[in-house]
Amino acid sequence: MDDKKLNLAVFISGRGSNLQSLIDACRDEGYPAKISVVLSNKPDVPGLQKASDANIPAITVHHKDHNTREDFENAMLAALKDYEIDLICLAGFMRILTPHFVNQWPGQIINIHPSLLPDYKGTNTHERVLADGKTETGCTVHYVVPDVDSGAIIVQKRVPVLEGDTPDALAARVLEQEHIAYPEAIALAVKEKA
Repeated sequence: MDDKKLNLAVFISGRGSNLQSLIDACRDEGYPAKISVVLSNKPDVPGLQKASDANIPAITVHHKDHNTREDFENAMLAALKDYEIDLICLAGFMRILTPHFVNQWPGQIINIHPSLLPDYKGTNTHERVLADGKTETGCTVHYVVPDVDSGAIIVQKRVPVLEGDTPDALAARVLEQEHIAYPEAIALAVKEKA
């Protein structure tokens, strides 16, 4: 059955909590995808240990080892050639991919973002949600296009903003929903590709 599963490359930059939710989902025999490789743009982050613990190949392409974004992205593309990747999943990957990279993987890169897109693109989403007095926020899994946080939405999960919320408290509740949304979104993406 494995040969019918979609091969995922999961890109990370840190702790790998969304990576762990995908590892857990892929352990289910009926789940339609498997993680073929984890790629980090930083060495020695906890997410790499999560990959190792799950016996998933992990590679580091440190962005600081490259003079330009294009050189960095070319190194990532070269690293991926050793794997038959169907879908790239950005899971806390804190580098913006250029059109040079994105256009080589049309409809094959997805990202998770901690807001209800199209609202609050970019960073510091929880701070901005609270500053605007919103009563609801959430997370979005979407396809990646050259325009940041603008691709077609696959799944969204809603989270109430509670009185007295801090950015950290809100982020923790949104993250719980991210761990549900990302595996769901990949399963939907597999159906779309079938």
